[in-house]
Amino acid sequence: MKRLKKILAILGVSLVVLAIAVFVALKMTLLEEFPQLVETPKLGKWYEVTPDGLLCANGDPYHAVFRKGKENKLIVYFFGGGVSVDEYTAARGFSVSDEGFYSDNEDNLDFYARLGIGSQSEGNPFKDWSILAMPYSTGDFHCGTGDFPYIDLQGKPAVLHHHGYTNLCEALAMVRNLVGSPEALLVTGFSAGGFGSALMADEVISHFPETPNVTVFVDSSVLLYDQWPKVAHDVWQAPKAIANRVVSDNITLDCLKALRHERGNAVKILFGCSVRDEALCNVQVYFDEGQLRTLTHQDGDRMQQVVRSMVEGLQEGVPGCGIFIWDDLKSGGDAALTAHTILPSPFEFHKSRGANPSVRQWLMDAVNGNVRSFGVELVNKTY
Repeated sequence: MKRLKKILAILGVSLVVLAIAVFVALKMTLLEEFPQLVETPKLGKWYEVTPDGLLCANGDPYHAVFRKGKENKLIVYFFGGGVSVDEYTAARGFSVSDEGFYSDNEDNLDFYARLGIGSQSEGNPFKDWSILAMPYSTGDFHCGTGDFPYIDLQGKPAVLHHHGYTNLCEALAMVRNLVGSPEALLVTGFSAGGFGSALMADEVISHFPETPNVTVFVDSSVLLYDQWPKVAHDVWQAPKAIANRVVSDNITLDCLKALRHERGNAVKILFGCSVRDEALCNVQVYFDEGQLRTLTHQDGDRMQQVVRSMVEGLQEGVPGCGIFIWDDLKSGGDAALTAHTILPSPFEFHKSRGANPSVRQWLMDAVNGNVRSFGVELVNKTY
């Protein structure tokens, strides 16, 4: 039940409706375990990608998942699940703490790949794309290469394996020949995976230099923290080419500005977020105050200000960026907080929002060259 609550928080949709979807997805996972990747994978079938030596944060073996699609197009998809930035958070992974900060093992969450953007339902325009999905279990926004020592909750020395970058590169190496040179590439992710898509987009793109159509979409990933440069260099030990892009308290904006500078208009850049994101609000309070507590309306106001500053930063520093802001209320009451993430949701990804299209349609339009923005005015709305 504790793990289910964390899943629901990440997906950010109705408890009852999503609980049914999660149960069905879990049942499917139990009935159909993903086999090991083979040299000639069947179209539309999911496989585990298990290069030797890859690790989760807690030392368990790591694997990615892959589906070969009918179309010559590829999604590299980063999952979310929290973050670790210091010894305190390192000691509090989801598997050992009720107030955990990050996924420290994969915990059988491969089914995320088959929801939302990964669905093979007829209404999903991405249903026939190949997907390399990167489950998140390293606490480092998928960009680390180092081992971080800390003292665990029992007072014993321990090590957190921030190996997100290593895991990605090895998984890409295994599937590279299976996808060749895609006609289109979408680098995307939700929550911690959205941060990962911003940090790792240039690395992914470099593996497919002949692909003419490249899009990067960051879903629900903005937090202000003045220690980001130190975390990227010293805690996660991200490669210098990646860590050196992080120069301010806004790690996502830094990386997307660098991507625009390095790749120009050859890459379409997109950002989406709900305007008072509840899950991000919790982490922002921790970064601001050094503690977790019950959220208030003022905290929602603070998160809205963070999203506003992100929108303004993108409009100024990332010309041509497509932005989608939404405000579906998740938590009523005084706080008036909004839902977290959209890519993995079996409902929200396909849902039209008033006069706006669905995020699904907005994203596909951008992939096809029509980059637009919707909902930006919500950052100035009073809730």
